[in-house]
Amino acid sequence: MLISPAFAQGIPAGIPGAGYEQFFVIIGMFVLLYFLMIRPQMKRAKEHKQMTEALQKGDEVITSGGVLGKILKIGEAYVSIEIAPNTEVQVQRSAIQTLLPKGTIKSI
Repeated sequence: MLISPAFAQGIPAGIPGAGYEQFFVIIGMFVLLYFLMIRPQMKRAKEHKQMTEALQKGDEVITSGGVLGKILKIGEAYVSIEIAPNTEVQVQRSAIQTLLPKGTIKSI
């Protein structure tokens, strides 16, 4: 015989209502994905936006590149940071990663 008996048989009839169970499983997976990945990321983005909007002259910050400095000027999209005496760099507001407590630079 060339075809085994298992393959020669017809496709068994589906169980009634099985499509709804699979649909609910997929919906459950999307809900789980939302609460484990999407929602926390949106929360972090919102907190970062609030932090960058609240920046003031004199704040000590760390940029996403790891540069530590003190804010001298604040523009609409860019911030001037003093990284050493008489050394000033400009970075985008969104590149500021962490706001440090006052006096942190002097203690380092």
